[in-house]
Amino acid sequence: MTPAQARAEARTGLLNGFAAYGMWGLVPLFWPLLKPASAGEILAHRMAWSLVVVGIALLVVRRWAWAGELLRQPRKLGLVTIAAVVITINWGVYIWAVNAGHVVEASLGYFINPLVTIAIGVLLLGERLRPVQWAAVGVGAASVLVLTVGYGRPPWISLCLAFSFATYGLVKKKVNLGGLESLAAETAVQFLPAVAFLLWLGTQGQGTFATEGFGHGALLAATGVVTAAPMVCFGAAAIRVPLSTLGLLQYLAPVFQFLCGILYFHEEMPPERWAGFALVWLALALLTWDALRTARRNAVQLAAARVAAAAAAEDAAAAVAAAQDASPSARGKREPAA
Repeated sequence: MTPAQARAEARTGLLNGFAAYGMWGLVPLFWPLLKPASAGEILAHRMAWSLVVVGIALLVVRRWAWAGELLRQPRKLGLVTIAAVVITINWGVYIWAVNAGHVVEASLGYFINPLVTIAIGVLLLGERLRPVQWAAVGVGAASVLVLTVGYGRPPWISLCLAFSFATYGLVKKKVNLGGLESLAAETAVQFLPAVAFLLWLGTQGQGTFATEGFGHGALLAATGVVTAAPMVCFGAAAIRVPLSTLGLLQYLAPVFQFLCGILYFHEEMPPERWAGFALVWLALALLTWDALRTARRNAVQLAAARVAAAAAAEDAAAAVAAAQDASPSARGKREPAA
């Protein structure tokens, strides 16, 4: 790949990253458009239509070989089912939170998600933290205490979103499927329960898909596109930009969500909530600084190792050449004939 092609690929990756996290950040503007549908009905439509959209995408790109392999691996199927259950909880809580006027608290969940991911790594995977990471986790725990005082209750919406998404990430890492394939497998698990729930709502006279006009039904069907589009952009970004860049881009989504809650939905932010959010942002700043510092140090060490390996290879080649020159056969070849 030429330097110009590499720059073009990096630019494409960045644009897709901005698009993915931008869509995730602005999605709070979409869910209220689906009222008077309940959060449960919106969730069921999202689960059902997502499979339709992802299935069409897979037909276009002709990527089906993974499905047969997955069906032959019961352990992976079990993990996909767990991922589907966990992301269903995450989606349901998020949709309800937005339509109930808790956009800011929902954004907090994705701000503290990296801290929860680190905590899960320590508790479940036995990972060891660097001092700065411990400091960030401590500051994050303090922020939860401050916000508990500010809200008059634990920020359960934020905690539920953070823990469910961190668990989802852990399970997906073990499944090791691509973004589009993983979403297809998870929504395949969700599809039948979602359709059954929608049919039950219809028999109870509580469904809105066919009773609120064509526009409302089209918006409910569009939940599949709203779910799949950022996943496709994220997949395109993940293969083109470094993980450190993706790690920084991930904060765009909760920042946009937070701004939507403050500027568009006009949610209240008393001083104690600002204090809690400030502590969260401090913890994230510590994490980001430590990650960048570690990445820079690792890059320097890798470059030094490559230079040392190249020098060792040159020395070895020189030693081999000297040995060959000193051998009797080589001397005989150099001696002139009598």
